Order: sequence, then C-alpha cells, then structure tokens
Amino acid sequence: MEIVHVADTHLGLSAFNRVDPETGMNLREQLIYDNFLAAIDQIIGMRPDALVHAGDLFHQVKPKTRAYTTALDALCRLQDAGIPMLVVAGNHSMAKTRYTASPFEVLERGGYRADDLYVAHHNRYRQVELDDTVFHLIPNMLRPEGYRAAFDGIEFSPGTNVLVTHGLASNLREKRLHTVAEHELDATIISDRFDYIALGHFHGQVQVADNAWYSGSLEYCNYGEIGDTKGGLAVDLSNGEIARIDLPHTPMINLGRINCDGLSAREVVDAILTAIDDAGGATFQAICQVTLDGIRRETQRALDQKALLGARNRMLDLKLRVIALDDAAQVFREDSLAGLDYVAEFERFVDGEHLAPGDEEYVKRTGTRILRSVIECHREGESASE
Repeated sequence: MEIVHVADTHLGLSAFNRVDPETGMNLREQLIYDNFLAAIDQIIGMRPDALVHAGDLFHQVKPKTRAYTTALDALCRLQDAGIPMLVVAGNHSMAKTRYTASPFEVLERGGYRADDLYVAHHNRYRQVELDDTVFHLIPNMLRPEGYRAAFDGIEFSPGTNVLVTHGLASNLREKRLHTVAEHELDATIISDRFDYIALGHFHGQVQVADNAWYSGSLEYCNYGEIGDTKGGLAVDLSNGEIARIDLPHTPMINLGRINCDGLSAREVVDAILTAIDDAGGATFQAICQVTLDGIRRETQRALDQKALLGARNRMLDLKLRVIALDDAAQVFREDSLAGLDYVAEFERFVDGEHLAPGDEEYVKRTGTRILRSVIECHREGESASE
C-alpha cells in the first residue's frame, strides 16, 4: 500500500494584515486555502491508496466558514478520485471539553461514504482497516496519559500496522511550540512494532525514529520555521521507502544578513533594497526576512520606512530581524561564546501566537522591556561578583 502523509495545514490561519482585493479576505488566509486545494490536486495525481493527515487540519476548534468549505471541497475531490482520507484531531482543532462540539463532526456528517473519511477525535482511539493495513488513529489527547491508555489498548494486526498521532516526540522536547495541549510522546508510543508512524505537530519535516516521521506543516506558520522543509511524504508501506513531496505553499525567503556596523540609515535601507532586488521575482507574495546585524538603535529608528513601502507591497510580509549593536539582550555564554538573542527569540514566539495587531505590539513592547530589565540585572550581578 502507498500512502501520502501530511499534517498541520492550519486552515483558517490569518496574518500580516494584508487583504485580497478580490475576496476582501486576509491574503495570508486566502493563500493557505488556495495552496491546500492545489496540494490536494497534486496528491490526487499521484494516485496513492490513502491520504493520511496527522492533525491540525484546522487552525481553530471553531473553524471559519471558509475553512470548512475548503476542507469539504478537498474531501469531495478525494472522494471523486476514490482516495480515502484518514485524519486525527490535533491540539489546535481538538474539543477541549465534553460540551464543545468537534469540528470533525461537521465533516463526518457531510454525506461521505463510510470508506471515504475516517476521523479520530474527542480523545478516542480508532482502528481502521484498509486492505492488509491497519491504521491506529490516536488524536491529540486532553491529558498526556491518554496516549498511553490508547496505546495499551491497541491490538496489533499480523499484517501492516500504521500509527497516526499528534504530539511532540520526546527526543524533540527542546523544540516545544508552547501551545495549548501540547503533549510529549514517549519512546514507548514511538514503537518499532509499527511499520510506519505518521506524526503531526512539529512543523519541520524530520525523521525521529527508523519508522517515524513528521511530514511537517504545508505552510510556514511563523518566522521561527524559516529553515524548515515543508511539504509531505510519500510512503510505500510494502518496502518502507519514503520520498519527500514538494507541495504548493507560500515561500519564506531569507534575504540574508547585512553588516550594519558603520552604515548610515540611508545605507542600511539601500542594502535592504539591494538584497530584495537580488532575490528577484521570488519575493512576490512571499514571506521575507532580512537580518540587520550590528545596527545601532538610533540608526534603526531613522530607517526610511517609506522607501521600503514599494517592496513591502509586492511581498506578503517583510520582517527586519534586528541584532542591535547596543542591545543588552545580546548575551554571550562564556563557555561557547555563542550569542543568544533573547529578545529576538521572544519576538519569534509572539509571532507564532498570531495575536491581533494591537495585542501583538503591546505584548512585544512589554515583554521586551521586562526581558531587558532582567538581563541588565543579571549582568550587574555578574559584574559585582568579578
């Protein structure tokens, strides 16, 4: 049997305050819908025996109407092609209480044949048999012990066994996304008794065991993912071969690092524009980042934002990542001399929370002020002890 493994499509995610002039919808949200349906069409063209989605189909437990209609459109296309879809609830789209309806109840009542859509949600393990393969579906659980209880109840088939679940593998614990109901999957669950383990939650495409993979998210969801591989995985369960699939998504482009030491504000802007020009047409409706290394705060404040407006309008977003020369947040560890920019790390975390624009600005401003105060106190303490 050949399957395609995807995860973390986050239908309904919006960001960047850009509007699609044709639909009036948030442009980021619109592109995610368009790319998702294009990815479904590409997968259909591959003719797999099944499509496995390892969680976070939706970005919210109460999805937007367009998120629902996009998912239903995709399911109709898969049904017409005779490709069943198996999906588990992820932490973003799981019902947190018994009184909250699961968004997957809408999909299950959409008139699909029983052999077209298989969903595991509401903290319930589900077993699905397709030909000689048994899929063990464990959704994101309300409590960590729910995974172990579901695993202990599994009856393994003498044929092929595939686990589909959503959570953070224990060997990736330092990669926590710090989201609600993010649970760790211990080594017992990542068992070699499964022929393949399809994982969701971590947004990078990575292998965590001989038989276990994260497919990664289809889209870049925050700037902390700029180095991640996006797409899906084609898995041949008969021989264990796994191939990466490049699926449609909005690109995130690293425009490089500019050494700002000694540059005027005008020269910094010129360097930014040169980096954008060098990238050419690839920046159109792309998410772009340029790092300003060693820039002074007064130089940063003097940057002519209007001069960047034309370039910004061609992009989906342009982030100026600042490593300030006179920033107390740039702390160096004595043992390795490896710089850790705590403020930049905090800002990346806030970017990933997708707050309302006013809230995001307030949280960044307040959090940065507190961080710098703590860092200064720490430095003063170190100086006093020398």
